[in-house]
Amino acid sequence: MTSRTERASGKPRQIAGIIDRLMASLGQSRRFYGWSVVTRWPEIVGEQIARNARAIAFDDGVLTVAVPSDTWRQELQMQSEMILSKIHDHPGGRSVKRLRMVRGEKG
Repeated sequence: MTSRTERASGKPRQIAGIIDRLMASLGQSRRFYGWSVVTRWPEIVGEQIARNARAIAFDDGVLTVAVPSDTWRQELQMQSEMILSKIHDHPGGRSVKRLRMVRGEKG
């Protein structure tokens, strides 16, 4: 914990550490990080995949991804290990244990 003197010193603190501690104290770390993957999906998977698939939900370790066709569902299922690896490389990405592809609009 930060002492009162340190807080009063005016030194900037990284907000990421504060958010991490807050979410952990609320028992929400896994959920928070899973949803952060949803919001950062294009950055994580790259332009080509993001153009054709959209992360739409996270629940209990499962990231749900909407794809426009069965062809894209099959393509992403074949790349699921590579996609999970990219997700796991991002802070908190290990909260995602599995991908679930569903038919839906990308937009």
